Amino acid sequence: MIRNSDIQFQDKQSITDFQNERLCETIEYVAANSPFYKRMFEEHNINPLSITSIDHLSKLPVTTKEDLQKFNNDFIAVAKSDIIDYVTTSGTLGDPVTFALTDSDLSRLAYNEALSFTTAGCNKGDVLQLMTTIDKRFMAGLAYFMGARELGCGVVRVGNGIPELQWDTIRRINPTGCIVVPSFLTKLIEFAKNNGIDYHNSSFRRAICIGEALRNDEGNFNALGIRLSKEWPELELFSTYASTEMQSSFTECEVHHGGHTPVDLIVVELLDENNVPVADGMPGEVTITTLGVTGMPLVRFKTGDICIGISAPCKCGRNTLRLSSVIGRKGQMIKYKGTTLYPIALYEILDNVSDVKNYMIEVYTGELGTDQIVIKVGSNRNDEHFEKELKDLFRSKVRVAPEICFEPIDYIAKKQAPAMSRKLIKFVDLR
Repeated sequence: MIRNSDIQFQDKQSITDFQNERLCETIEYVAANSPFYKRMFEEHNINPLSITSIDHLSKLPVTTKEDLQKFNNDFIAVAKSDIIDYVTTSGTLGDPVTFALTDSDLSRLAYNEALSFTTAGCNKGDVLQLMTTIDKRFMAGLAYFMGARELGCGVVRVGNGIPELQWDTIRRINPTGCIVVPSFLTKLIEFAKNNGIDYHNSSFRRAICIGEALRNDEGNFNALGIRLSKEWPELELFSTYASTEMQSSFTECEVHHGGHTPVDLIVVELLDENNVPVADGMPGEVTITTLGVTGMPLVRFKTGDICIGISAPCKCGRNTLRLSSVIGRKGQMIKYKGTTLYPIALYEILDNVSDVKNYMIEVYTGELGTDQIVIKVGSNRNDEHFEKELKDLFRSKVRVAPEICFEPIDYIAKKQAPAMSRKLIKFVDLR
């Protein structure tokens, strides 16, 4: 893998030229070593040597999540003895997929996260509190630890949950930042308020937030971002977007307008339903080609995530493509009473209602074969008046009102955190 952290600040033509060279190496590698891509080139009668630039990627078929699930082992491009680490995807849109990483892949992963941290303003003098799991076959937790180590930061591996332990660590070690699922910050704030902790004067200065959106596609704070920025204004919030399949992350800089592409690690296309690149500024499915991955490289992999690309140069000096927050996941699109919805639009509404303590959204197929939505709400209010308030709010925001069902707060909390899940489950697709 050729590392070039300075390439992000060079002009767009230099970035394109660099990526074209790395892409040629990737195509040559997968054609020689990946059973899946060997077969793909043969079946479609494509000469790998004809793919010499990003513009030529359109000659190739896309790789889907179904391909990964069906032919998982065929994507492994090395001998088993060369595999150092095994991880799995979260399985948000289907059965988890196993990924195999080599020693060079782990080195690449560490470099990626070090680059992510520096994009968010971290440096060797920082101490980062890791509030995510490093076990449970989770790639990201290990990546964050290795990235901090590569950058020379101190790191405290506290793991997820347990606000009391988090605050004890902050008191003892005075970390300057954290890696955290942002909704957990609300629990830290609540614990601090209830226990007389002056969190406004804590050592924390930045939070690198994973797994949940803080901003809408225009770059403005959503309900969660607004709440956190008001309650903890001293804490600068940085959004990141990543996935196991990409083995790369897109992180906000100090401008906070889109996650920067690590262009020496990944090629990004934004495609429509027909696998054609969308116009600049239009939403498209994030489709990636990994650069420098040896264990399980991917070419034109459609992630299922819908984002908007920002191609204009950033005020921070980087000239890389930026991605907006995820608008929705293709596999989670809902057609309800003539309206197209993504769960994230419903989250935004519910997260902004103080009386809603937690919730789960279920989608199922009705008797007429159409999508139906029921929202299970945990609240201390469960009367008809509150139900009407919620339905009126949905009508005003998304034009339709799903069915509302009140459930005990503790019951929903348990449903949101099943034993085998690494993520909080707020959406259940029963279609």
